[in-house]
Amino acid sequence: MTTYLIKGASILGGEPTDLLIADGVIKSIGSQASTGLDRRSSPVETIDAAGLIALPGLVDLHTHLREPGREDAETVETGTQAAALGGFTAVHAMANTDPVADTAGVVEQVWRLGREAGYADVFPVGAVTVGLAGERLAELGAMADSAARVRVFSDDGKCVADPVLMRRALEYVKAFDGVIAQHAQEPRLTEDAQMNEGELSGRLGLRGWPAVAEEAIIARDCLLAQHVKSRLHVCHVSTAGSVEIVRWAKARAEAEGGWTVTAEVCPHHLLLTDELAATYDPIYKVNPPLRTATDVEAVRQGLADGVLDIVATDHAPHPHEDKDCEWQAAAFGMLGLETALSIVQATMVDAGLLDWAGVAERMSYAPARIGRLDNHGRPIAEGEPANIVLYDAAATRVIEASAMSSLSRNTPYAGRELPGQVVATFLRGKATVLDGKLA
Repeated sequence: MTTYLIKGASILGGEPTDLLIADGVIKSIGSQASTGLDRRSSPVETIDAAGLIALPGLVDLHTHLREPGREDAETVETGTQAAALGGFTAVHAMANTDPVADTAGVVEQVWRLGREAGYADVFPVGAVTVGLAGERLAELGAMADSAARVRVFSDDGKCVADPVLMRRALEYVKAFDGVIAQHAQEPRLTEDAQMNEGELSGRLGLRGWPAVAEEAIIARDCLLAQHVKSRLHVCHVSTAGSVEIVRWAKARAEAEGGWTVTAEVCPHHLLLTDELAATYDPIYKVNPPLRTATDVEAVRQGLADGVLDIVATDHAPHPHEDKDCEWQAAAFGMLGLETALSIVQATMVDAGLLDWAGVAERMSYAPARIGRLDNHGRPIAEGEPANIVLYDAAATRVIEASAMSSLSRNTPYAGRELPGQVVATFLRGKATVLDGKLA
């Protein structure tokens, strides 16, 4: 394995220093890092990191890799290549594949595909219910005991709407310290819904998706988690009301103990608003929908306050034909892995709401804790696994859909200028990205 001497990197935005990476770990940090070099045992590559920020490898708790079943949209290999280019060293692959990841066999298949690809560690998310049908619990225990060691379970794309079933799932995962990640969408309130409900949806003639459909499920599930003293994670929070419900639930959990509520926000909900639906361009059709400017401000503040624990991409690739059609027929979802860090910089760091240590907490440390990962989300310190991102915050780039590593092209940022560029990504000391390109 190549040894890397990284010269002049700024760890979490601090003073420039050197890092020596060898044998998969961070061997030394500081001006004397080069003294630990043994050029006889392995090749050594020096990287000039002056002006670059060193962050711990990013962890995504919410990625759709589509394999098995929809390899026309994405594969584990192409999805993890996109992840590496975005600075991610670990991703959690959602269960809505074909077949659904609701058995030990399917989650082990996805886990092994990730190991073979080698660009990022893949941790499968197991389905809560068989076939995502919301009728009976899937093999949660078998998936937890499998080689994939599943700890996060979700029917993402569909809500576990039955409160009794949701309660049973929350109770079941306590046995192995698992977490239920809920897609908060009350199905009756969102039948045929197309975009955020409001004056604009009425004017555009698109059926509205009310904020209360998200907020009601979050409130219910926070109460259920409290009742059984279990762990609940709320996926893709998008409304101001949802932020306040999570804030209340966290305050109550801290006071009572024995249960945990965590929540995520997606990059697109930090930047884009429902006004984009006026273009009728399905590239902006996503679940939950883009909300108002007031909601965007609320989720940004919630992330800054720590009410929303993490940023998760909800990377949702779709083939051309599923997006190049009229709005009502188009699939929900957009790409996120390769642009997430830039969006967080633009909306949170450059806006003065987070520093780079805060970014590391919300995009590496916290998602790793929630997902119960041992060797990711670790600090950049001597002896720690060498999962590291070198990021040029001073760079700018215009997003080109055709240049993305994902098999799909459904990015809402095509043609936009975004700040920042991932220069290098290291997974256990192995370079997966160098000079902004796959290594």
